[in-house]
Amino acid sequence: MDVRTLRIAFLGFDDLNTFDIAGPFEAFSTATRMLAERPRPRASYLLRLHGPRTGALAGESGLSLMATAPYEDAVGADTVIVPGGPGLRQPDTQAAVAQWLRTHARRSRRVVSVCTGLYGLAASGLLKGRRATTHWRFAADAARVFPGIEVDGAALFLRDGRFYSSAGISAAVDLALALIEEDFGRSLSLAVAREMVVYLRREGGQSQYSEPLRFQARARSELGDLIPWIHANLGAPLSVEQLAQRVHLGARQLSRRFRDVLGVSPAAYLAAARLDEARRRLTDGRDSIEVIASGLGYGSGDVLRRRFRARYGLSPVDFRQRFARALPSASSRSRRLS
Repeated sequence: MDVRTLRIAFLGFDDLNTFDIAGPFEAFSTATRMLAERPRPRASYLLRLHGPRTGALAGESGLSLMATAPYEDAVGADTVIVPGGPGLRQPDTQAAVAQWLRTHARRSRRVVSVCTGLYGLAASGLLKGRRATTHWRFAADAARVFPGIEVDGAALFLRDGRFYSSAGISAAVDLALALIEEDFGRSLSLAVAREMVVYLRREGGQSQYSEPLRFQARARSELGDLIPWIHANLGAPLSVEQLAQRVHLGARQLSRRFRDVLGVSPAAYLAAARLDEARRRLTDGRDSIEVIASGLGYGSGDVLRRRFRARYGLSPVDFRQRFARALPSASSRSRRLS
């Protein structure tokens, strides 16, 4: 029986983020090895790094990757992946990648951007009127530069039609696993995740990594371990007085320090932390609104619904459904190649 080969083409350039390529490259490579080990293999991936020229491409970290084929050899690949990196935000490089995509992307089943690879894909005009994501630090800038695109800076990865996008660096592995599941089913995707010692599917958006870590880094010297402790005890009935006692300060002293360090009051920070955690749990897809509310110290599901809508502009149920659409659907899984 003939083995169908799915070509995956990475469009490289100088000053790229090497992990944007190495992470998904390893995931697809592991899947290829596992497919070959099946008694009657029917399909496989063929991976290749393409460049504006063959040879070494310099990574922004100082690590170089070897492009084994030019851009033109990527025409007709099943999946085209555009990595990120500062090089792609240089006008000449961005223009070259965008022009290639405008000319040839229609011949590929899937087109993917990783992290700030969104700048190359967005510049092609192919995402106009669509949703996409990128690294949280660049989301606002990407939305400004490409106003015709709905940039979601919270999602780990998104799909809009045949276009896929992922957040920063390690999120490329999350997306690669989702693509493997789309092609060959959950069992292979799970086996690859186990082999790579990563989660099959991380729940929640990238804000769970960006915002808490940003606050914790800023607060560590001024507030000690209070911020991590708050996040570990969101279900408890916390008051400003209790928080102040934990760090041996008066309530007014703590409030002043919070505003100086974080720009918000302790109560406002706690409210935001609970809503961020509620958002993370909602994407799990299993716990009810009432269970989530109870576990986060809300008096009822109605209280959570009101506060969630006030902050995010949509209900918890709508938020869950919106994020669920970014994951492989039952219909897509029914079209597996094997």
